[in-house]
Amino acid sequence: MIDRYTASGSVEGQYQPGSKGKVLLNKLGITEPDAMDEVELDLLYQLYDVVFETVDVDQPITVADITEWHRKWLANVYAWAGHERSVNMSKGDFHFAAAQQIPFLLKELDNKYLSRYTPCHLMDDELLIEAIAVIHVEFILIHPFREGNGRLARLLANVMAVQAGKPELDFTSWDAKKERYFLAIQAGMGCNYKPMRQFVSQALHDALNVDLS
Repeated sequence: MIDRYTASGSVEGQYQPGSKGKVLLNKLGITEPDAMDEVELDLLYQLYDVVFETVDVDQPITVADITEWHRKWLANVYAWAGHERSVNMSKGDFHFAAAQQIPFLLKELDNKYLSRYTPCHLMDDELLIEAIAVIHVEFILIHPFREGNGRLARLLANVMAVQAGKPELDFTSWDAKKERYFLAIQAGMGCNYKPMRQFVSQALHDALNVDLS
């Protein structure tokens, strides 16, 4: 979980003593990755309940909303929950947005993308897929928080889908094709959202075709 990304600088780059560099410095003193995974997942389930109880179908989603979701989710675990990261992060040779650029990029996410594509109420499938793909890519490229960006991006995608009257997305295909998914994210650097639209379309198709028998 924690070692998917490398980071440099500040307290956000520090690891819990005794964790052998595998668990980020946390308020709970957790040193085992599996234990941290379990805590974060349980808190994420709780966050889903809160978000879906409070977000209206015709409510625009803002960066402030997403930041508050992050705070509610991880505030009892990490001191930096709900705060923009101050460390630079990369995955392999790919670098996410530089930390000093995050405030500007989040403002752009708000004004250029979220204000355009949310709320998703009454959107048809084609526009919904476009909206989720663009916002998902832009959010992941920014990677505004030290931890939890991917899971928060999926929550955001699910909120958008539900606003449009659809079920929560089925991300099975994303997990099965992680390398292709990440290439789809990288394609967004050149404003090419087609690969991500294909992933979103598949996730929506799979959600709509769940066998409930």
